[in-house]
Amino acid sequence: MKGLGLCFILSLVTIGSVFAQNGSKQVDLKEITDGKFRQVTNIGEMRSLPDGEHYTAMNRDKNMIIKYSYRTGMPVDTLFNTRTARECSFDDFDGYMINSTGHRILVWRETEPIYRRSTKAVVYDYDVRRNYVKPLTEAKSKQMIPTFSPDGRMCAYVRDNNIWLKKFDYDTEVQVTKDGELNKILNGITDWVYEEEFAVVNLMAWSPDSEYLAFVRFDESEVPEYSMQIYGDDLYPGYYNYKYPKAGQKNSKVTLHSYSVATKDIKTLNVPIEEDSYIPRIVFTKNPDQLAVMTLNRQQNVFNMYYANPKSGVFRLILRDDNKCYVDSEWLTSIQFTDNGFTYVSEQDGYAHIYLYSPTGVMQRQVTTGNWDVTKFLGIDEVTKAVYYQSAEESPIRRSVYKIDAKGVKTKLSTEDGMNNAVFSDNFAYYVNTYSNATTPAKITVNDTKSKKVLRVLEDNVALKNKLAEYSFAGKEFFTVKTASGYELNAWIVKPANFDDSKKYPVMMTQYSGPNSQQVLDQYAFDWEQYLANKGIIVVCVDGRGTGARGEAFRKCTYLRMGELESKDQVEAAQALGKLPYIDKNRIAIWGWSFGGYNTLMALSTGDGTFKVGIAVAPPTDWKYYDSVYTERFMRTPKENFEGYAATSPLRKVKDLQGKLLLIHGTADDNVHFMQSMEYAEALVQAGKQFDMHVYKDRNHSIMGGNTRYHLYTKMSNYLLDNL
Repeated sequence: MKGLGLCFILSLVTIGSVFAQNGSKQVDLKEITDGKFRQVTNIGEMRSLPDGEHYTAMNRDKNMIIKYSYRTGMPVDTLFNTRTARECSFDDFDGYMINSTGHRILVWRETEPIYRRSTKAVVYDYDVRRNYVKPLTEAKSKQMIPTFSPDGRMCAYVRDNNIWLKKFDYDTEVQVTKDGELNKILNGITDWVYEEEFAVVNLMAWSPDSEYLAFVRFDESEVPEYSMQIYGDDLYPGYYNYKYPKAGQKNSKVTLHSYSVATKDIKTLNVPIEEDSYIPRIVFTKNPDQLAVMTLNRQQNVFNMYYANPKSGVFRLILRDDNKCYVDSEWLTSIQFTDNGFTYVSEQDGYAHIYLYSPTGVMQRQVTTGNWDVTKFLGIDEVTKAVYYQSAEESPIRRSVYKIDAKGVKTKLSTEDGMNNAVFSDNFAYYVNTYSNATTPAKITVNDTKSKKVLRVLEDNVALKNKLAEYSFAGKEFFTVKTASGYELNAWIVKPANFDDSKKYPVMMTQYSGPNSQQVLDQYAFDWEQYLANKGIIVVCVDGRGTGARGEAFRKCTYLRMGELESKDQVEAAQALGKLPYIDKNRIAIWGWSFGGYNTLMALSTGDGTFKVGIAVAPPTDWKYYDSVYTERFMRTPKENFEGYAATSPLRKVKDLQGKLLLIHGTADDNVHFMQSMEYAEALVQAGKQFDMHVYKDRNHSIMGGNTRYHLYTKMSNYLLDNL
């Protein structure tokens, strides 16, 4: 268990594949940052209609919504056209939404991003029967999260943090809430941390009979405010202020309410939770008297789902999931209600699996079983009771799509080895599958579920394949690294096209390493690693402990000391690689972005000189500075886990840092604040550690825009070439 050994090289034969092109062109960095090698995966949204036989999509010019046949791919109707709609004052639009009857379509334009997922836009109401377009509201403020009622006769939306109701039959608006206020009260929409960490922007839900609208209200008055300087182009810089709860600090107070369309009364529904608990999802079951309210305690290790009556306010506990570490909130979206109960993905047997429950919360059966993880719940057919999912049961580095019928008979629907992801039509008769592997750019097909036949190819990236054939490069080889701690970790390696095993090469290790993440996947990617390999640097990626698709124990072993094992695995993997005859153990670098940047700093301080160079982009430098939901999920609060925070803080380990360091950050990063790098830089100064630093004015966590990405990757490439 403790020996290093070189037996991992043999794994190259068993799970590896080499994709090489022998063209004459050399890989150019500008082409990479400009996306010239990026595969086409965005074919436009194919939105299933309720019949499951047809779907809708916007055309390329974004001026029409067209109805297509799944089976033939042929257009059968035009649902909206800016050129022919009466009183249409615009030529194109950004998105759309169709009501349940098909008689009304909302389209929006002038979309303005707020944070990672939230937007506001000018919304228009298109009356299909009258072929007539008009603004959803005459108000000047843009609208957020428009949400049709089930009967299609109303639409709820948020304007200036308040909920409004549009009644189409009477062409009237009703203001539901009146207390909305920036950086104070939010109704129906979510605050920054819910959006970022629960991936939710809409917390409104209509009852099936359209008589009640339930919504969550956020009071973020006591949440500490973060002030971020925006330099802009004026003589004096400005500031952007928003509410950002750091670990252990006060969160928004969330309350649940129901609005009666008939009486216009708002009732507070007293959820039986502690004040600092979360309500990340609300949805009505098929019963209008049952609002499913999903809650997590602040430690996120107890998930409760209640049924609330929107009229009486009575709550019933239906489902409880306790975990010794934390409940993965991403699986709350796997709860789908049917006439016979609901589905839920749980890790109760040590792996993520699908379970079926009765309407009253009694577990009926475990649908999937085995020492492997379900990675996506894709749906349940209410007619046949068949369940569809994506899993890593064949290999942690690959994904396949499966169906299990009501009798438990399993059918594999995907046919190619690599990464497969399916989106099904509403009747599950068809699915769009996106497939790629390390040697094959994305192939997107429409498939018949029953026969598994490909009905047509939507995208095969043939232009990209032809372009790749012009270049000289070596593809990824997959293998496993056995570390000194006795773990076999999945990895890939990219070597120079003219690789000579008699030479000694420098190595750059790329990683992210965050909880439940994966970088080592058998999927197409052609990025910075190919440019570095072209310059004579071998690139290796290793997924250490804490990463995904290897069961709950592997995934959650980093709990309460996030970053300790992750950095140790990178150090030990680098030391194992250094024993290979063609790798120079004295010239190994490590880099990463966000969590990967954090892990880079940890590895440089705990690696005892293993790494000669490190590059950290937008890194957290102490978990006490990061947001409450993410940090406390894995670390609890600083008060509860003082020792864990201290042991995993790069700020506290600067005196032990070894190797050349390049620290990079955008000054307008609303996610990992620039403050974190500034604190780390100051700690390095006081510790007498020399380092290099580069900042990007007014750039967020993605550090992009204009020439920025090319400049960034040129900076990092030159740093490696000059110092390795």
